[in-house]
Amino acid sequence: MFEVSVTQTFAAAHQLRNYKGKCENLHGHNYKVEVTLESEELNRTGLVADFSDLKRLMKAVIDRLDHRYLNEVPPFDVWNPSAENIALHFYQEVCGGLEDGVRVSQVKVWETETSVAVYRPPA
Repeated sequence: MFEVSVTQTFAAAHQLRNYKGKCENLHGHNYKVEVTLESEELNRTGLVADFSDLKRLMKAVIDRLDHRYLNEVPPFDVWNPSAENIALHFYQEVCGGLEDGVRVSQVKVWETETSVAVYRPPA
C-alpha cells in the first residue's frame, strides 16, 4: 500500500452548538488539515496521485471556509462545526475528485498545535 499526504492551513471562526463550556462562545482557530491518499498500485507515472492535484482539491474546500464564520457556511449551518465534522467534510469533498484506485485513507484536522481530530472511512 502506498500513501501520500498534503497539509494545508486556513483560519476560521465558529461556535459549537449544544456544548457547555468556552467553545460555545464565538472563537477562531488557525486550522491545519492533512489529507492522506492511498493506493495499492502506482499510476503509469509512478505516483499514487499528483501532489498538485490533491492541493487543488483541498484548496477548493479551503476557499469556501477560509476567514469565514463556519456556522453560516454549508454544511456547518446544519452540522456542528467541530474538528471531527470538518475532517468528514474534507473527506467527502476530496473523494469526488480522485482517480480510480485511489482513496482517502484519513483526514486530520488540528484546531491547535496539540489538539487534532482524525476521520478514517470504514474499511
